[in-house]
Amino acid sequence: MSLVRKFATVGGATLGSRIFGFARETFMAAALGTGPIADVFYAAFRFPNLFRRLFAEGAFNAAFVPLFSKEIEANGVEGAKRFSEEVFGVLFSALMIITIIMELMMPWLVEWIIAPGFADDPEKTSTTIRLAVVMFPYLMCMSLTAMMSGMLNSLHHFFAAAIAPVFLNVVMIGALLYGLWTHADPLTIAWYLSWSVLAAGILQLAVVYAGVRHAGINIGFRRPKMTPNVKRLLVLAVPAAVTGGITQINQIIGQAIASGKEGAIAALQYADRIYQLPLGVVGVAVGVVLLPELARALKGGHLKEAANTQNRSIEFVLFLTLPAAAGLWILSDAIIRVLYERGAFSAENTSIVAAILAIYGIGLPGFVLIKALQPGFYAREDTKTPMRFTMLSVVINSGLAISLFPLIAERGIATAEAAAGWTNTVLLFTTLVWRGHLTWEWALAKRTALLLVSTGIMSAALIYALRYAGPWLTPDALLIHQVAALACLLVLAMAIYFACAFLIGGADIGMLRRNMQRKPKT
Repeated sequence: MSLVRKFATVGGATLGSRIFGFARETFMAAALGTGPIADVFYAAFRFPNLFRRLFAEGAFNAAFVPLFSKEIEANGVEGAKRFSEEVFGVLFSALMIITIIMELMMPWLVEWIIAPGFADDPEKTSTTIRLAVVMFPYLMCMSLTAMMSGMLNSLHHFFAAAIAPVFLNVVMIGALLYGLWTHADPLTIAWYLSWSVLAAGILQLAVVYAGVRHAGINIGFRRPKMTPNVKRLLVLAVPAAVTGGITQINQIIGQAIASGKEGAIAALQYADRIYQLPLGVVGVAVGVVLLPELARALKGGHLKEAANTQNRSIEFVLFLTLPAAAGLWILSDAIIRVLYERGAFSAENTSIVAAILAIYGIGLPGFVLIKALQPGFYAREDTKTPMRFTMLSVVINSGLAISLFPLIAERGIATAEAAAGWTNTVLLFTTLVWRGHLTWEWALAKRTALLLVSTGIMSAALIYALRYAGPWLTPDALLIHQVAALACLLVLAMAIYFACAFLIGGADIGMLRRNMQRKPKT
């Protein structure tokens, strides 16, 4: 399967998950708005989500995949199976201990880390603690899911791991629909959602386990033992866990600051959901596919192929994220109004969330490029350098968020996250070039400039068309008219951008066709 087709497979499955995520957030906006219960639920949900990124996705995508790939190359499937069982025994035991400790510490964690701004409202604090206690075991399910997803990606079985997140949104939508159907109050709906998160974690674990079995590996439980391979994994995973969770680290810092203003946490969450669509579809696809591809090429000594794969991934990211960033900036108000403005979600809420989304759009290419650049370090078993850059970006994010929040409220937190993301991107890129791990191509630089020109032309056309579509996007218009008008604007933007990009040479349709057809070296 070619590189582009692998991106399409993972990106398509992720797109399905994000579409269901939009549906989930739309129902949540109608049921909870940006009121206190929405703040409480999102605060409680953010914590297990943070640890999922720190101990699961970041650590295992970065550390487990290269070592698992090495075992396949050296000792075949049986060696890889033995290694995965060693890791499973240690991981399961460690997660059980972490879960018990965190459950016992939850009151302290909520009061001091998750939502210190709730301190003046004992009821909000108490509810956040209880919801977080229900949802935290989700961490255990998702960490084991991430390990098995890493196995599937290394074995070039991408779909099951990519489709598993869909089930979280499906189960949560079911809980929301049941709550709305029974006319439950917001607090009761929050409880339904909390239990649905835990149920979805179990279901996702079952899906990827079935995928691993289908791929020919049956994982058995081994007594936890610190073998050399497990020790090496831990050495790589600890810094990778911090690095992989950069977005969540920055967001939980922002959440702690935002908890001092009513509705700020929910507003950031609603904007984040929109911005996660292109970030997830492109970023997750590139990160998931690129790491095993680079690891395989480097282990096989194909340095030229590894360099070409890295550069084509950067080009792919820029090709899709530059117009997406411009579209989010220009259409932020229209997007939020069409998706959310109904029920408890007011026009004032739309204005606030749209401003946040526009700023997130500026940071979008940077955050997705991080996904394309970090594998250049991870495939060489270097997880410490990205961790150092991540820690620096966290410092920048914290300083800016604290400084800007009193001045521009939620927009200050979004600005801080975008600035931190671009700082991290620049540091990763320049370091790879300086070490000779990323080959500088003038052709890539030229295509990037032409893609910026294409994005500018698209933006001008979109601003012009928005004047005529405006009457169809007002709150007074029928929802179907709003959706149709927004869809027409998006289709127009895509048609103009792709036409310009291919006509002036920002993208090469012949190269894209070859990448769709080529098979990697073995």
